[in-house]
Amino acid sequence: MADLSRFNPNAAANPNNNIFGLPFTEDEAKLILLPVPWEVTVSSSAGTARSAEHICKASLQVDLFDPDVPDGWKQGFYMKEVDKKVLLKSDYLRKEAELYIDYISKGDEVEKNKFMCKSLKEINEGGLHLNKWVYENTKTLLQQNKLVGIIGGDHSIPLGYIKALAEIHPEFGILQIDAHCDLRKSYEDFTFSHASIMYNVLNEVPQVQRLVQLGVRDFCEEEWQYICNSNYRVVTYFDKQIKERMYEGSTWKQLTDEIINHLPNNVYISFDIDGLDPKLCPNTGTPVQGGFEAEQIIYLFRKIIESGRKLIGFDLVEVGTGENEWDSNVGARLLWRICNLMIKSNS
Repeated sequence: MADLSRFNPNAAANPNNNIFGLPFTEDEAKLILLPVPWEVTVSSSAGTARSAEHICKASLQVDLFDPDVPDGWKQGFYMKEVDKKVLLKSDYLRKEAELYIDYISKGDEVEKNKFMCKSLKEINEGGLHLNKWVYENTKTLLQQNKLVGIIGGDHSIPLGYIKALAEIHPEFGILQIDAHCDLRKSYEDFTFSHASIMYNVLNEVPQVQRLVQLGVRDFCEEEWQYICNSNYRVVTYFDKQIKERMYEGSTWKQLTDEIINHLPNNVYISFDIDGLDPKLCPNTGTPVQGGFEAEQIIYLFRKIIESGRKLIGFDLVEVGTGENEWDSNVGARLLWRICNLMIKSNS
């Protein structure tokens, strides 16, 4: 374990240290954060592939005292370096995807254009490569008895990690905070689209007993039908329904208790930051009006742990990189709280 005798958690963060200014090495840290710099299939604003670096910089302004878990950080948090090869591949395929999206938006037939056929094949193969990379990296960390969180990038990134967790946990649930269902079979012909992550998870990972979605306010009929025909494997709390119930007298505590009752004992959190009110994440990939306050979600996470359920992993995705770094600031502070709760849940 790191020697903390000379580390002052009340002082200004040392930029030469790792995330949050903490003085841990990867070997010393209990919780490892894996950046996944990938945003090939984003359908609106780009920039999330570089969010981990921005979050890390913003994290130096976060005070290291969390009353919910006062000494959690002492077990060590460490963010791995961004893999530049993955980032370069994302940048290259993102340009291909932009050309492809522009082409199909005009109604032209893909089959008649050899270049577009080649681009689509490369993009889908890139998704497979990324899934394998995430799977191998997270599996290695899990085998070292590390707790793992992954930082996006777009929401397509956690499939490989969820598959790695499924080799350890025969049954678990996913709590998804999101403005979107992400249940499309494919989107814009991309098999591993950010809009298809939960479809792919439910299709490829039978160990996921239940998906509980919160804050959804932008979805298509295909996704609605998927939910209705899921035999309650998918339980969706639409933003409109949550708001209407609260307008009519339900408290957030009552809703939280109800939500938690849908979750099995082991819980993975998939946190698309666009599930929050866009005033907190204006530069996220696809912002939608409505959504949660940050403290509402942290309250829910805390109550999950207090219920005796265990957090087995998490992702934080779609954090934008706007000029004033507001999104990164919010992302860093949310990440701090989630990391501490992850430690508490596994202590």
